[in-house]
Amino acid sequence: MHRVPVPKARYTFARHLRISTLIVSSFGSLFCATAFSSNHSSLSSRDVGVCNYNNKRAYTAMSIAATASRRAVGKLRPADAALLVCDVQERFRHLVHGMETVISTTKFMTAVARELDVPIVVTQQYTKVFGPTIADALSDPTVLGATPSPVFEKKKFSMLTDECCFHLNSLGRTSFVLVGIEAHVCVQQTALDLLELGHDVHVICDGVSSQRRHDREVALRRMEISGAYLTTAQSAAFMLLGGADHPNFKAVSGLVKDHAMLRNEFDE
Repeated sequence: MHRVPVPKARYTFARHLRISTLIVSSFGSLFCATAFSSNHSSLSSRDVGVCNYNNKRAYTAMSIAATASRRAVGKLRPADAALLVCDVQERFRHLVHGMETVISTTKFMTAVARELDVPIVVTQQYTKVFGPTIADALSDPTVLGATPSPVFEKKKFSMLTDECCFHLNSLGRTSFVLVGIEAHVCVQQTALDLLELGHDVHVICDGVSSQRRHDREVALRRMEISGAYLTTAQSAAFMLLGGADHPNFKAVSGLVKDHAMLRNEFDE
């Protein structure tokens, strides 16, 4: 098998980038697509989608193809996933567009996560000003402050504060499901930080919003262009479930049925 030549430029294996080279193994069974990005000049070597050529490490076609395939598909598995609840706080209840849908969707996702043993991480932006997390946005209000789902106080817009990062690292998860507000500020900055670290980000479109509709719409496009997967709460729930043979299928199906009966303000 031929080894990938070491170029002088930095290359990345990710979605939404122009394919520039196709390498085929000597056996004709392995394919490797490399893509050049002129917009990512300083990506971390921790990024799964980046070949760190600074140390002259050569990657085989097999390893590159496997990484590229994983990044392109973006499947959700309970063992790899964590649910991030970003700043769903009382002060925003009557300010954010579609907030009742954000609340009901967040409650649905926390219930699904609890059924499937997916860890939940909650942040609150400057609680003194914006208030606590809305209790009815969580399937079980006792999640607040309880291990292993603590609430992280922050003033930084992104959820990735030092304390939160330490906790996320301890979970060992690589796929993050994101709900919360505001879409164009804290949610977007959290998504971009996670993407920069090489993680998969799944933004629940019916679980994120902003005060202005236009800000929400632009933020969703911005996150998708940057590599996030846009999905819905029900789609994410069924992907995590995997099939009707899952032991928690009946419980999750009941949650889906109840959630489907609720008003979706983003459909209007």
